[in-house]
Amino acid sequence: MEKYYARYIGEIKSILEGMIVTDRSGQVVDNDEGLIRWAQKAKKVRDEDNGCIFFAGNGASATMAEHFSHDCFQNARITTFTSSETAHLTAIGNDLSFEHIFSCRVERLLSVNDVLVTISSSGNSPNIIKAIEVARKKEAFVITLSGKSHDNKSRSMGDLNFYIPGDKYGLVESAHAVLLHCWLDLFLDMYMGGRH
Repeated sequence: MEKYYARYIGEIKSILEGMIVTDRSGQVVDNDEGLIRWAQKAKKVRDEDNGCIFFAGNGASATMAEHFSHDCFQNARITTFTSSETAHLTAIGNDLSFEHIFSCRVERLLSVNDVLVTISSSGNSPNIIKAIEVARKKEAFVITLSGKSHDNKSRSMGDLNFYIPGDKYGLVESAHAVLLHCWLDLFLDMYMGGRH
């Protein structure tokens, strides 16, 4: 019997290697090219547009949103934010609906100079879809990270879409964390003198 750890790592490697990046028109983009475009956009937001990056996710993806919002702010010197404050989440969830917990902030804070990064294992979370729709109306740049079904909603809604072809939440979440680290490390290598 194959050892569990080796099989598990093999599954993560397989879905990372199977990642598909598409642009807004649905055209497939080389994985490295997609990451480079993302890094270039982040640099433009920071250095030219005086913009920010808003990270959004639910559950484990929310912790990733917080993690990488902080890492971008601390290490890449990019202005970032999330919607993870308890008062905000409970007020919007109670007064409007849970579907609006991200879009409310996107509506009030994002502009054409900003980026929305959504992290959703299923790619179908109603609050993520709503945030993307509002960001599109405001002409902000949208980057989606999704998994599970190949025809999930968010996968076709971003300017850059990073799809992980895994069918298990834990594996997709792990792959998203690796992808986010890969992108940020690429940014640091390209523009900040290297990783640390």
